[in-house]
Amino acid sequence: MTTTHRFTDEQIEHVIEQGLFYMCACPAQVAESIRHLRGLYAYQQSCVDTEGNDSRVHRAIAEAAMAAHALMEDCMERVITLEQWDRTTLDMPPHLRQRQMQEI
Repeated sequence: MTTTHRFTDEQIEHVIEQGLFYMCACPAQVAESIRHLRGLYAYQQSCVDTEGNDSRVHRAIAEAAMAAHALMEDCMERVITLEQWDRTTLDMPPHLRQRQMQEI
């Protein structure tokens, strides 16, 4: 099974960092879910060929993880579009950064 990612691991980490710095947790939670699903998929791939494991079980989990991953990447696309994040840098838009800083 192959995976396709619309966001690199570095981009996911950047969104999480932006969320932590500006105290805006929702996009970071989506990014964290994507990161977790990638880890789950990778773990299942390592289990598929391990002797004594039922590869069908691990393939089923990996397939579900990738389906959920695709949904969460769709969600991330919608979030960054709706909130007007910079699509190139994935920096949080100034109006959200300013709002978060005012709430401190």
